[in-house]
Amino acid sequence: MVARVATVAFQGIEGVPVDVQVMVGPGKMGMHIVGLPDKAVAESRERVQAALHASGLAMPPKKITVNLAPADLPKEGSHFDLPIALGLMAALGAIPADAIADHVVIGELNLDGTLAAVAGALPAAVGANAMGKGLICPADSGAEAAWAGAGIDIIAPRSLIALANHFRGTQVISRPQPAIRAPAAGLPDLADIKGQESAKRALEVAAAGGHNLLMVGPPGSGKSMLAARLPSILPPLSAMELLEVSMIHSIAGKLSGGKLSDRRPFRTPHHSATMAALVGGGYKARPGEASLAHHGILFLDEFPEFSPQVLDALRQPLETGECVIARANHRVAYPAAIQLVAAMNPCRCGMAGEPGHACARGPRCAADYQARISAPLMDRIDIRIDVPAVSAADLIRPAPAGNSAEIAARVAAARQRQSRRYESLGHPDIHTNAQCPTALIEACAEPDHAGLALLQEAAETMKFSARGYHRVLKVARTLADLNGEERVGRIHLAEAISYRMVGERLAVPA
Repeated sequence: MVARVATVAFQGIEGVPVDVQVMVGPGKMGMHIVGLPDKAVAESRERVQAALHASGLAMPPKKITVNLAPADLPKEGSHFDLPIALGLMAALGAIPADAIADHVVIGELNLDGTLAAVAGALPAAVGANAMGKGLICPADSGAEAAWAGAGIDIIAPRSLIALANHFRGTQVISRPQPAIRAPAAGLPDLADIKGQESAKRALEVAAAGGHNLLMVGPPGSGKSMLAARLPSILPPLSAMELLEVSMIHSIAGKLSGGKLSDRRPFRTPHHSATMAALVGGGYKARPGEASLAHHGILFLDEFPEFSPQVLDALRQPLETGECVIARANHRVAYPAAIQLVAAMNPCRCGMAGEPGHACARGPRCAADYQARISAPLMDRIDIRIDVPAVSAADLIRPAPAGNSAEIAARVAAARQRQSRRYESLGHPDIHTNAQCPTALIEACAEPDHAGLALLQEAAETMKFSARGYHRVLKVARTLADLNGEERVGRIHLAEAISYRMVGERLAVPA
């Protein structure tokens, strides 16, 4: 007799159906697992045997063959423990085979028969729902899986014995409820920052349109403080965005207690991060920081200190909104619709251009330091601003009016205008001006006659690339949205062009 149990193997954030086939037959006693298992799956043999023994089920003195079909699909992870154990129990008659026929099963076994949480419960539940099946998962993963929908049948036992009793009818396991993380209290507020009014304005524009932002200034000028306060003015995740972000974090094992949050991700990798850490990869092609920041912010402090090759690996995700990891035996794509925020000093010593300071190496110090950032990557950054040192007078005088809550309201209103505009044009998947395709932005941000003359003059003087030209239009469209105006005017284009002047200056060696 062959017992069958449905489970999934993860490719990116998708659960690919896997059929676990268990046969108990004559032959040399032992358990054999086939179907391209990795080390974790191969070791499940010992965990399954120990867990069944602890649950009071003796292993038969026969040959046990476990096939993970399709056989040419690599199987990775410890979540195959529970489907293998249930398949064996069904083959031995310990549980009815039809009880598990309508469920996808995932879970890791402890040696005492209890179940441990596994990564990927939410994508597995979504995949099970797509197959028209329920889900059996560990209790610690149940709250996460419950977010897949109220209509999916979820059984989340704490042990093999509890699951067997549930099937016998002697114990009832209630459906887990989705859990949400409490909102973060005391988020850093922009009202804490004294001075830097132009930087705050640029931060508001970047938040309203989802634009990439680069801040250039000496040490201690407040670049990191400004970036840390950007999440406080961003709108919460929508229901669809929340599901996408949570699925990525679930695959990476980053959902604490299965609790979801509608806060946009804010990832701050150290500048020693490798390419695999930033865009994803490694032995199991796991998501990197760019994907973990999906629908949120990727903040790169000390921008030029990152390896140039690592930084250039971000060029494709910034354009396409996904990180594609290609290997010899498989290809994985993780979503990475990110807002890049970067901060850097103007030179290695950090004080180039500051009054009263001079670099020991002269202009070459700044030129060499800034050359670590390639021109194609710089071209993808919409807003570049100088953040000068804060004077003592700025620190002494009272903080100006205007906190994060007030700015967040203006940002939310601007984003609502953008969503309504693109939905009316037949693009409900576009929510910010930064996501708008080239052909569409030319129609949505068509400037008036004075603005068109200014844009043409600036493009010829500053040698805008085609990408740079369209990104200026996107920023100008955001500025008009913040002002509640339907038409992009000269004043909006003038401010948008000013936000690219820092980058053009950086690109020219001193």
